[in-house]
Amino acid sequence: MAEEQRGVGADYVTVEIYDQTYHLSGQDAPHIRELAARVDAKMRAVAAQGRTVDSLRVAVLAALNLADELSLVGSADARLGHARAVSLRGLLDEVLDDERKTGS
Repeated sequence: MAEEQRGVGADYVTVEIYDQTYHLSGQDAPHIRELAARVDAKMRAVAAQGRTVDSLRVAVLAALNLADELSLVGSADARLGHARAVSLRGLLDEVLDDERKTGS
């Protein structure tokens, strides 16, 4: 599902989420692949419920589900939950910026 590419001074990981390819930069490629697989699985689970076919809506519903899971974990360790949320928000911002630039 993902492959690692090395550029000059940066590490890139190519992942596929809900039949879309994303090229993400990061230092922990296995972790990024794990996150991508989790998001892909959650989006597919949401889509399987048959309520919507719009990928943006599927992504938002999947994000809400993941945020709910994170809040349950976060109540046990709020600092870890917050750090993960910040990390995920950064990855999401990067993907959305790329999509805005490419118009996809």
